[in-house]
Amino acid sequence: MIRKPYAQVPGVAIDKPGFQGMTARFALTGDDGMPHYALRVMEFAPGGHTSLHAHAEEHEFFFLEGEPAIVDGEGKETRLAPGDAVYTAPHEAHQIRNVGDTVMRMVCTIPILAGGDGKTTTQQSGGTY
Repeated sequence: MIRKPYAQVPGVAIDKPGFQGMTARFALTGDDGMPHYALRVMEFAPGGHTSLHAHAEEHEFFFLEGEPAIVDGEGKETRLAPGDAVYTAPHEAHQIRNVGDTVMRMVCTIPILAGGDGKTTTQQSGGTY
């Protein structure tokens, strides 16, 4: 068993093109010996967002707090709430946005593909994270 207190996982600012106000805490990744899945906690400042992007890995999101929204490949924004879970399929374009005035937090899990580390995803459209 591996136990890592959330508060002891350092936040890493994500400064890739199209990303703004996002910090990632890589709770369980390949660095921890995870063979198949990574667990990350993402924090978005008010107005923070990812780029509109896609990658080979599926994503599972669970929104913990704040006012999240997800934008699909056609530009349609769907408002979400804490407690919502969202699945994005491999190669499905998506953007995560904080549309509120407080920090928005979510859990993001991804499979670790061959050669991956669970911190970054494969390059598709719009970049990686």
